[in-house]
Amino acid sequence: RDRWGKATSSREHLVSKWETFMTLMKKMLGAAATVATSASFAVAEPALIFDLGGKFDKSFNELAFTGAQRWADDTGNSFREIELQSEAQREQALRRFAEAGNNPIVMAGFAFASALGDVAADYPDTKFTIIDMVVDAPNVRSVVFKEHEGSYLVGMMAAQASKTGTVGFIGGMDIPLIRRFACGYAQGVEAVNADIKVVANMTGTTPAAWNDPVKGSELTKAQISQGADVIYAAAGGTGVGVLQTAADENILSVGVDSNQNYMHPGKVLTSMTKKVDNAVYDAFSDGADMETGFRVMGLNNRGVGFAMDEHNAALVSDAMAATTYKAAYDIATGAVSVHDYMSDDSCPNLSF
Repeated sequence: RDRWGKATSSREHLVSKWETFMTLMKKMLGAAATVATSASFAVAEPALIFDLGGKFDKSFNELAFTGAQRWADDTGNSFREIELQSEAQREQALRRFAEAGNNPIVMAGFAFASALGDVAADYPDTKFTIIDMVVDAPNVRSVVFKEHEGSYLVGMMAAQASKTGTVGFIGGMDIPLIRRFACGYAQGVEAVNADIKVVANMTGTTPAAWNDPVKGSELTKAQISQGADVIYAAAGGTGVGVLQTAADENILSVGVDSNQNYMHPGKVLTSMTKKVDNAVYDAFSDGADMETGFRVMGLNNRGVGFAMDEHNAALVSDAMAATTYKAAYDIATGAVSVHDYMSDDSCPNLSF
């Protein structure tokens, strides 16, 4: 019995060891399977590329960042980003993020069109979103805005607020997109009073025009000397100089893209807003399954508008607001048509 008992004890010991081993293996295999499953369903980290002018330009780029950060706050996920220092970095940044597996990749600005056209075909499984330009590729979402519609509305407000009978427009880089802002603005001014003069200047013809607040200040002073008492800035970071100088010289300004009323309370009449933040937020939310194609954001889907808040409430009378809201409704429903410079490169109400 002793020998048998010892053998039984030894057998039970081996069985116990085997069961322990199998239990550990199951746990390990289960953990591995969980990791593999998690990896297969992991959300690819999206990426955002800012245009020249900087992430915190208080305008277009910063609004793009706001949308990305709102997505991160809402989901608890993270995203990659890069601020460009030169034109040559556009394609480099796109390829770098695509190679890293970031998906989707969002570009803030029309100037990415050429680089994206070269890159998109090389990464067919990566989704891209370009804002303010159209790139026809199966893995690209192109988001454009009807800036002329929003500009028409702030033009109406500028005309109603002007006491000198002269208002101004200062654009950034002289390109069709910015002329679209200017022409819509001038048409809105004319809708209120055809006798009001619109003075228009562009900051330059290179991308540096987006980030030159000193030049923006100089142009503002020049327009003031011509009698302008309300000046609309559609110039990215350059517009910061326009708004600052307008406030210093005790005239009104109009901001652009993001709500810039807060920058000089009581001196910024309103801001023409573009929902760039929503375009970024939507792309990040849709992720790698993002539907591609062409998207247009205008007054009819609240893609553009004008800003009203505590910072400009005292500047806008009830009559001014009512007139402008009525025009917004008429444009959204098609009762009023705003000239689009991008479709017809004439500007009936303005000369540059």
